[in-house]
Amino acid sequence: MAEHPRLPHAQDKLAFLLSLVAYLRDRGRVSVAEAAAHFDVDAAQIREAVRLLVVTGVPGTTKAYQPDDLFDIAWDDFEQDDIIVLTNLVAIEDAPRLSAREASALIAGLQYLAALPEASDRAAIASLTDKLSRGASGAISAVSIEASTDDGALAIIRSAVEDGRRLAFWYRNAKGEGHERRVEPLRVDSVDNDWYLRGWDVEREAVRTYRLDRMSEVRVLDEAADTGRPAAAAVHRLVDDRLFNDAEASVVVTLEVVPAALPLLGEFVSDDADIAAAGDRVRVETRVAHFHTLKRQVAALPGLVEVLSPPEAREAVRAWARDARAAYDA
Repeated sequence: MAEHPRLPHAQDKLAFLLSLVAYLRDRGRVSVAEAAAHFDVDAAQIREAVRLLVVTGVPGTTKAYQPDDLFDIAWDDFEQDDIIVLTNLVAIEDAPRLSAREASALIAGLQYLAALPEASDRAAIASLTDKLSRGASGAISAVSIEASTDDGALAIIRSAVEDGRRLAFWYRNAKGEGHERRVEPLRVDSVDNDWYLRGWDVEREAVRTYRLDRMSEVRVLDEAADTGRPAAAAVHRLVDDRLFNDAEASVVVTLEVVPAALPLLGEFVSDDADIAAAGDRVRVETRVAHFHTLKRQVAALPGLVEVLSPPEAREAVRAWARDARAAYDA
């Protein structure tokens, strides 16, 4: 029969006691046999730890141990039925607890993770969500995260990446133009609320980036990705940590930006971009695929960004703002 590990050192015993308290507090009522199986020790060690626990505590204001200053258990349950039930906790309840708002924020994040296709351990997420709900200092707000409509396409794309298969889909670009695409998927990235596919466009023979919410009719083709292509190594080197690369964003635009808003331009400004002071603003060059993308940048940062050049970029943004104002006034 396998020997259970012993706990010879005081430091090990202390760590074991702390773990046991957390375990008992979370379970509420547990048998000695269950606790022994959970910690992979024998039942005698659990009983010894419980008896040590009930003479452990924190002295009160009198600097002497009073009954309420020690851990306690339901002795009849322990001695007659081998059941452990904590009836008094010391200092544990005084530990800082999450506010209702903090717990709600964490639960919202967990629900978002659970909604992702790659979230395989949903049971662990549900367990942690339940603990946060019970452990908050107040009643938490009802939280619900709606699953993304892109989840189906995302799952298909991920399977194509893993299996090394080509994809075909209908893609509507920022101009509203739709085209059939055949792509060898390389990776999937998430930026803010948007998902992007990076892949080798078979027809264009170049790496391109596609937004998932502009893709439809996504399907995996019965064609293996051409990993033997001479340029394959170069292709994968292009897929670096930046979402967009210079090959796809060929229009250079000069902007004046409020310094605090510069990080909000995100992937559109490369790490090695030249940034020059211009009074209380900074001047920077950014690359965009076309002026429709530029409109989105300016719209997202109203009053914080001014387009300086080229003239056709300024005119495109001006015309877009004029049309938007006319539509609003109408």
